[in-house]
Amino acid sequence: MAFIGDSITQGWEGAGREVWAKYYGQRKALNFGVGGDRTQHVLWRLENGQLEGVKPKVTVLMIGTNNSNRDDHTAGEILEGVLAVIEQIRKRAPETKLLVLGIFPRGQTFSEQRGKILQVNQALAKVADGKSVFYLDFGSQLIEADGRISPEIMPDYLHLSARGYRIWAEAIEPLLQELLKN
Repeated sequence: MAFIGDSITQGWEGAGREVWAKYYGQRKALNFGVGGDRTQHVLWRLENGQLEGVKPKVTVLMIGTNNSNRDDHTAGEILEGVLAVIEQIRKRAPETKLLVLGIFPRGQTFSEQRGKILQVNQALAKVADGKSVFYLDFGSQLIEADGRISPEIMPDYLHLSARGYRIWAEAIEPLLQELLKN
């Protein structure tokens, strides 16, 4: 099993450490999360051997939030970047079942940036084929009923707390179990 992403994925080694040990410790999971990563950084690492010699049965991908900063990229450009990463993972690890996660909501309240993320997620949902590429968006579990993000889940309204990592693990666990069986 492999996780690929940015600082939020890397955070499994920090705030998410105990949850990681519980859910993924016995599964020989690898964490390829790198702080500050954008889609182009992940793409570069994939093209330069990150998955060389690694044959994950399942790969979990969550990338794109850093591309949504400011006006650096449009929703369409972010989508293109995520799709390029998906294509490289499929090319470099054709046997892996790829679980693409919706980009997590960010910012204390709804914003233009969060709207851009929603547009990307709506388009990403269409890439799942149910055979080798799967999609899951559990962002609604990270926000309150009024649309705000609780600092108990995301203390800085971007990175997860231990509670946030527990939500992540519990949200993907049923699908992971299914994908690891087949």
